Amino acid sequence: MPRILQNPVAAGFAALIAVIVAAATFAIVPETQQAVVLRLNNPVGGVINKYVPGQVIGNTGAGVIARVPFIDKIVWIDKRVLDADLDNTLVLSTDQLRLNVDAFARFRIVDPLRAVTSTGSTSNTEERVADQLRPLLGTALRNELGKVPFSSLLSPERGRVMDAIQASLQRDARQYGAEIVDVRIKHADLPDGSPLESALQRMRTARQQEANTIRAQGQKQAQIVRAESDAQAARIYADAFSKDADFYDFYRAMQSYRHTFGADGGPDPKGSTNIIMSPGNSYLREFEGRGRAAGR
Repeated sequence: MPRILQNPVAAGFAALIAVIVAAATFAIVPETQQAVVLRLNNPVGGVINKYVPGQVIGNTGAGVIARVPFIDKIVWIDKRVLDADLDNTLVLSTDQLRLNVDAFARFRIVDPLRAVTSTGSTSNTEERVADQLRPLLGTALRNELGKVPFSSLLSPERGRVMDAIQASLQRDARQYGAEIVDVRIKHADLPDGSPLESALQRMRTARQQEANTIRAQGQKQAQIVRAESDAQAARIYADAFSKDADFYDFYRAMQSYRHTFGADGGPDPKGSTNIIMSPGNSYLREFEGRGRAAGR
């Protein structure tokens, strides 16, 4: 039996050293993590357990890996979707309204090697990437929201604006090895105080002007339709009465009698007016009969 094993203290030290060397040599890559091995701060080999869209859990590169002890360093990067929050960002809309916007972006690191090299970080790489994405998200918000009025955020057009912000952020996120999964606005509020009251007053004035314009256009259209209808009715009456002039005279006389004698709610609906006319008055000629009126 070797003499070292006969000494319990030496055996303990030997076992401890073996454990330390084994811990420095072997590592377990979990399913949710990606690993980048650095040797003297230079990447060695490819990414271990790299994210692949649609990959089934259990068929990834997770498991036990080996490295050069005390020389190689493993940088762990999460494979899951991460968040980058952005609070109280001042945005000026196209209708000159200042908005306080709270937004967030959901992203995933799909190129861990680029994420490590671009941020220069060997620890908390995910947080470093999120720190880089926040100002980019603010720029995308200001650029895209500056192209639309505030009312667009309260309408179905909001989805199109979100897509434009995500596309803009996606182009810049590639340099950090990140892929943008989604972008959402949590709040888009007008600032409190005088700016808010001024903005609300401008919105009320704009909506009132729009309502007045619509009302005036409606009245104009109604007058046009009414005039066209009256003209068409006049043409129809003229065509109808021109076919029988005597009937037209009779019809107009009957209308005049009804109005004069109050039968249709004219000057005296109760019929208390007394009118004295001579039998030969031309106004009463229709009462003399069609034959006698024609003879006259």
